[in-house]
Amino acid sequence: MLYTKSHIKVSLGYFLLAALLGVVLRTYVVAPMPINYRFIVHTHSHIALLGWVYIALTTLLYHLFLKKEDLQGKYRGIFWFTQLCLLGMLLSFPFQGYALFSIVFSTLFLLASYWFTAFFIKYAPTSIKNTKAYICVRAALWFMIGSSLGPWALGAIMTILGPESIWYRLAIYFYLHFQYNGWMILGLTGLLFYLLEKHQIIISPRIFKYFFWTTLLGIVLSFFLSTLWTGPALIYYILGGLGALLQLIGFGILLKICYGNRLVLQSGFSKFQFGILKLGAILLFVKMMLQLLTAMPYFANLASTVLDFTIGYLHWTFLGVITLGLFFFLEFFGFIKLSKSSYVVYILGFAITELLIFYKGMAAWLGWPLFEAYLKLLVLGSSLIPIALILILWHSKGDGAKSGI
Repeated sequence: MLYTKSHIKVSLGYFLLAALLGVVLRTYVVAPMPINYRFIVHTHSHIALLGWVYIALTTLLYHLFLKKEDLQGKYRGIFWFTQLCLLGMLLSFPFQGYALFSIVFSTLFLLASYWFTAFFIKYAPTSIKNTKAYICVRAALWFMIGSSLGPWALGAIMTILGPESIWYRLAIYFYLHFQYNGWMILGLTGLLFYLLEKHQIIISPRIFKYFFWTTLLGIVLSFFLSTLWTGPALIYYILGGLGALLQLIGFGILLKICYGNRLVLQSGFSKFQFGILKLGAILLFVKMMLQLLTAMPYFANLASTVLDFTIGYLHWTFLGVITLGLFFFLEFFGFIKLSKSSYVVYILGFAITELLIFYKGMAAWLGWPLFEAYLKLLVLGSSLIPIALILILWHSKGDGAKSGI
C-alpha cells in the first residue's frame, strides 16, 4: 500500500501549493506583483478544495473501505485522471481565470468525482454496506454529486443572466455549502464512525437514525442561510435557522456517543491524537454556532456585507475543522507523521490569521482602527502554514500506513 501513502503526499503537496499561493495573495497587498490577483484567488481555492481535501479524503475512503478488493488498477486510473484535471487547472486558472481551458478541466474534474463515487458504491464490500460508517460516507458522496449542480448551472447563468445576476453567487454558494457541510464534514464523520465501529463500540440503531436524519435535514435546510444576502422572505430565515439548529443537535448526539465511550476512545488514541480530535470538535461547534447566528436578519446582513467575516468563516471551516479532521485520521492511520512542532506551527499560523481576519471584520463593523503592522502580520501568520506543511512532509517520509478494514 505504499502507493496509497504516496497519494496522500500528493494531496499534501497540493495543500502546500495552495498555502504558498495564499502567502502570495497576502503579500500582494503589501508589495504588488505582476500577477492577476483574482486569477490567483481562483487557483488557490480550487487547489485547496480539490487538490488537498478531495484527494486526501478519497484516498482515505479507498484505503479503509476498498483496499482488500482487487481494485488497484481501476483506482489508479481514477487517481491519475483526477491529477490530469488538477494539473490542467493549475496551468490555466493563474493565466486566464474562468475561461475555456479552466472550465474544461474543472468540468472533467466533476466527471472524475462521479467516476470515483460510482466506483466506491459499486465495489464497496457487502459486509460493510450496513455499517454506520458506510451509510454516512455514501450520503457524503451523494452530497458531493449534488453540489456539482452549482458549477453546471454557472454556464447557463453567465450566458443568459450574466455574472452580476444573484443566481451566479447563489450557484457558487450552493456548491460550497454542500461541499463543506455535506461532502467533507459528513465524510469525516463517516470516518469517525469507522473508528467507533473498529473499537467495537455499540451504537443504538435508533440513536444513529436520529443523528443521521437530523444531520442530513440540517445540511439541506441550512443552505437557505446562504441565500439570506438577497433579503428574501421571512420563511427562508426560519428554514435556514432550523437547518443550523438541526445540525447542532446532530453534533450534540455525536458528541454524546463519543463522550459516553471516551475511555475506550482514549485507550485507542495517543494523547496527542485525542487532543487533535478535541480541538477539531471545538472548532466545529464554533462553526455551527456562527452558522446559527447568521439566521438572525441583523447578523445575516452583517455576514454578507463584511467580506472578512465570510473569509474568516470559510478559513475556519477549511483550515480548522476539515484540515484538522484530515490531520487526525492521516496521523492515526500512519499516512503522515504529525510531529508536535509541525502541529504547533500550523495551529499558530491558523490562529494568527483567523484573529487578524476577524479583527478586520470587527473593525469594519464597529469602526475600530487597523494598526500599522496589520498587513505584515497577516503575511507572517500565513507563512507559518506552508512552513508547517513542509515539516509534515519532511517528518512523514518513510512511515508505513496501518491497515484498514
